[in-house]
Amino acid sequence: MCDIVMEPRAARQEQAQLASTLTMLGIESSCDDTASAIVSCTDQSRPTILASINQDQASLHVAYGGVVPEIAARAHAERLDGCVAEVLARAKLDLAELDGVAVTAGPGLIGGLLAGLSFAKGVCAGAGLPLLGVNHLAGHALTVRLTDDVAFPYLALLASGGHCQFLAVRGASHFLRLGGTIDDAPGEAFDKCARILGFPQPGGPSIEGAARSGDPHRFAFPRPLAGRDGCDMSFSGLKTAVLHAHHQQTSADAGLARQVCNDIAASFQAAVSDVFAEKLAIAHHVFEQAIGHPPRVFALCGGVAANQQIRRALKTVCDRCGSTLIAPHPQLCTDNAAMIAWAGIERFRLGLRDDLSLIARPRWPLDATSAPMLGHGKKGARA
Repeated sequence: MCDIVMEPRAARQEQAQLASTLTMLGIESSCDDTASAIVSCTDQSRPTILASINQDQASLHVAYGGVVPEIAARAHAERLDGCVAEVLARAKLDLAELDGVAVTAGPGLIGGLLAGLSFAKGVCAGAGLPLLGVNHLAGHALTVRLTDDVAFPYLALLASGGHCQFLAVRGASHFLRLGGTIDDAPGEAFDKCARILGFPQPGGPSIEGAARSGDPHRFAFPRPLAGRDGCDMSFSGLKTAVLHAHHQQTSADAGLARQVCNDIAASFQAAVSDVFAEKLAIAHHVFEQAIGHPPRVFALCGGVAANQQIRRALKTVCDRCGSTLIAPHPQLCTDNAAMIAWAGIERFRLGLRDDLSLIARPRWPLDATSAPMLGHGKKGARA
């Protein structure tokens, strides 16, 4: 659950008299977290997260070793009304005091997207509020503007369980993809490696915790696409190398000792950090070629951004390249509704609105002008 910053209603009303206030409800249900949040801001002040709630579903999926889409969708449908009612109560607000409802419309699991979108449409129809459909990836990429008031344009790395791409963020709805993964997302690789080693899900925190007691130099895992031009990345082969190391050690030791698992985790995490670091240095140059000047800010976004070793490795690159690394608090790196509410405010300020014909999009690239990296399917371009 995200930290909550509360302001008394009287203070908000006094503030509203001094400047135009926007108060947005955000709803996030793209995967296995049912989340709602309320973010408020004025023309003269920094945004404030009035309340934020995140109800995870880990206990519902733990027996299956991963997220079961049907179970996730059903849980969203059952929890959304209570989640939104609670966030309104914590913020001491009524629906009539909101300026709009922002909801994740994609990408994500179709069942969860439909649950959140249907609920948001019902709220907007009943309360007469504007509806704003938000790209989940845009929510991550714009979070640094919520937390640190970063100016456009800036360089961003969005690294999560389903996505990984370097972006030139030129505006609230203007993203240029500079590079990305050609296969597995890093968060997916973390989850699969954790499963191989017998660690609990989600895999990111499990691998990071084990790596603290491991030797990052024991296993010479590959650094895929190292030494090549461009800032595309690959993590599939790295995951396979972990599987081979696990099998070899299990065979040699007639069972895998805890320290061996820790060493594998540390070596895997070091390889991912090195891949990101090398490609970030290249991304600085690609950004300069595309925008006309070097990036002043590098934003690290998405669930993988919560990994402290990766943060340290990328900060070293930024210090060398002359940019400032900004990464949100770990609670705002993973899926949350505050980022959706903020992205809704960004769209609202641009005069963008949606109506009740808004559809859920399980695939929704941020950069629709660049050729898809992972191909097309019946549901459209993946990334």
